[in-house]
Amino acid sequence: MVSKLPQIFTGSRICIICEGDEEYEYLEKLISLDIWSREYRFQLENAEGNGNIPARYQNEYQNSSSDIVLVFCDTDKKPYEQYADIKRKINEFHGMENAADQIIIYGNPCTMQIIIEHWDDVVLSSHKKKRNAPIIFELTGVDGYKGRADQRQELFSRITKENYQEMRERIKKMPSDDTVEGSTNFDRFLKYFTTDDTKWIQTINQVLDG
Repeated sequence: MVSKLPQIFTGSRICIICEGDEEYEYLEKLISLDIWSREYRFQLENAEGNGNIPARYQNEYQNSSSDIVLVFCDTDKKPYEQYADIKRKINEFHGMENAADQIIIYGNPCTMQIIIEHWDDVVLSSHKKKRNAPIIFELTGVDGYKGRADQRQELFSRITKENYQEMRERIKKMPSDDTVEGSTNFDRFLKYFTTDDTKWIQTINQVLDG
């Protein structure tokens, strides 16, 4: 009996540095839906806190075998000091002003702003889970959301291919200015992830390389 050799992946490898469990598990769920181009293989890294993102990014950029390294994080609360610090350190690492804008996926005020769009067109006014819990309960039935592991599992189990498409349509209409509440640039990256044309990776890397 002839054993089949494993198929060699010839597409592009995308590493995404996730701020924490919520970002990591949300992307993990989307990847499991098999809704993105087969041209990409995703590697998720959990930074376990936004303060760890710059160092993780630099390490992955310099040492990983990925074709591109992205970051997925909150803007958090005004005046967005931690978020601004992440952007500044990435810009300094690349020696240019707009490097971070090329590779950061964000939700303002928080990643839940993106996630909640699977169920309704809502603008969150706070990153605080206590403030957002009643909205999450009303739309998903997940009670008293505090971001616990069991609650995240319950929430993400409700994400489907159908409401993913609804989320995509909703976020297309959202502002992409990261200083505006209820904004995200996720739509830009979803367009990248669903196209078989990988030139966007080369384009971003050319900008980062100066």
